[in-house]
Amino acid sequence: MLDTYTIRQDEMPDEMRFLLKQYPRDSWDAHPGFREKTKHWLGAHQMFRRVAERIRLDTEGLLNKDIGLGDFARRLSHYGGNLVGNLHGHHGWEDHSYFPELSGADPRFDAGLEVLEQDHADLDKVLDDFTRTANRLIKLTTLDRAQAYEEAARVLKTSAAIEGFLKRHLSDEEELAVPIILHHRLRG
Repeated sequence: MLDTYTIRQDEMPDEMRFLLKQYPRDSWDAHPGFREKTKHWLGAHQMFRRVAERIRLDTEGLLNKDIGLGDFARRLSHYGGNLVGNLHGHHGWEDHSYFPELSGADPRFDAGLEVLEQDHADLDKVLDDFTRTANRLIKLTTLDRAQAYEEAARVLKTSAAIEGFLKRHLSDEEELAVPIILHHRLRG
């Protein structure tokens, strides 16, 4: 289960973040190279953060009896499917299209991109565990309500791990990629 997964906790090494000093996060919006494609990409990251948080908050609500089991199962199916499906698609696009473009523009960042690609592989394991656990919980809502609540504790643990993982990974990904984009005027 989740305890066997290794989720990176450390920030990217400073040598992989040197362009961040030249292009700090609070200056991105004003930069002439900060265009719609990059804003859209960052918007997708914000959506992932919000949906992961929503799943955790809803699961806490279920366990606190603030949300009924049927309503929770519908919300979990909707938000969980949205999160998992969109993350897989987004990361596949990054790994096969976006990251190679960034690497071609600035090969000094290949080591950082390798870290991000490993994060994607590690997150896939957590998402698979979440999917199995969430699907089991949804099935149990009609079969055994007591077991559904027990499974909800596992969903909470996994969803909290996803949320924490995304916080670390997406921030690092943004702070590695956006300075490259701005420096080389990519994604126009």
